Amino acid sequence: MAGEEKKTIVIKKITEGGHGAHGGGWKVAFADFMTAMMCFFLVMWLLNQSEETKKQVASYFSGPSMIEHQFTSYGAELTLEKLFLDLVNQPMKTIQEFMQPADFTPNLMAMGSKKVVLHYIAEELGQMAANVDITSESVVFEIPDKYFFERGSNKPSSLFVPTMKKIESVTQGLEHSVVKIDSSFFYTDGTLGEVDAEWVARSRVDLIQNKVTASMEHESNDIITSARATKNTFSQTAARQGYIKFEISQKEALPDGRKPRKLEEVFDKEVKGEDLYQTFVNQASKAKNQKSKKK
Repeated sequence: MAGEEKKTIVIKKITEGGHGAHGGGWKVAFADFMTAMMCFFLVMWLLNQSEETKKQVASYFSGPSMIEHQFTSYGAELTLEKLFLDLVNQPMKTIQEFMQPADFTPNLMAMGSKKVVLHYIAEELGQMAANVDITSESVVFEIPDKYFFERGSNKPSSLFVPTMKKIESVTQGLEHSVVKIDSSFFYTDGTLGEVDAEWVARSRVDLIQNKVTASMEHESNDIITSARATKNTFSQTAARQGYIKFEISQKEALPDGRKPRKLEEVFDKEVKGEDLYQTFVNQASKAKNQKSKKK
């Protein structure tokens, strides 16, 4: 109609684009929430633990952990090798190890790495250990009898007590292991007869066995002893030296039926035995000298 006003029709086109970024603030909040939840579950776990476990957790905050102790004792490379093997084979046990105090007695056969075991023996026994051999299932070393007994007898020498303390540092933390102790004694006709020599060899190994057994922290170990006396055909000046041989191995199965963990190699394909052992002895001696100088 002529008198009516024309209406203007407005058409709005709204184009929806993709939602823009809302920032990363929510990620921080989510991370805080997950951390709080983790702390909550750790607290709930801790409240349900024994008093001994609570003491271990408390000691973690009052002193260095076992991992820190290993870094200073074995060196960074060996500790990282051990840590790598532990995380692969026993992740939960490795996490628990972080809470172990530095004075925790280590289990030699549970160290995971052949080189770490070799270094530990070098640090504890030093030059007195000979014919050291580390395999995936056993640790073998010999100590001359002069470090234990007076020549030609079963009477303990002045070195017996300090030597036994070093041996005990290797054996006292063992679990589910077999320790074989062999006494090899050489005699001459001018000193002892065959019967007396056999008795000396046996009494020697019995004394060492009693000391090792008394120092062990776990009752799951077995100790097997053997002794032999051999007539010395050399001259008195070139007489052969007797020795005490230690062979430590794991039992075939754990109480729960699982196979025990073997000692492995990671960074190097082969442990060279004596050469590598001597290197570790030198490193341990150097570290002890540096510590004594600082004191």
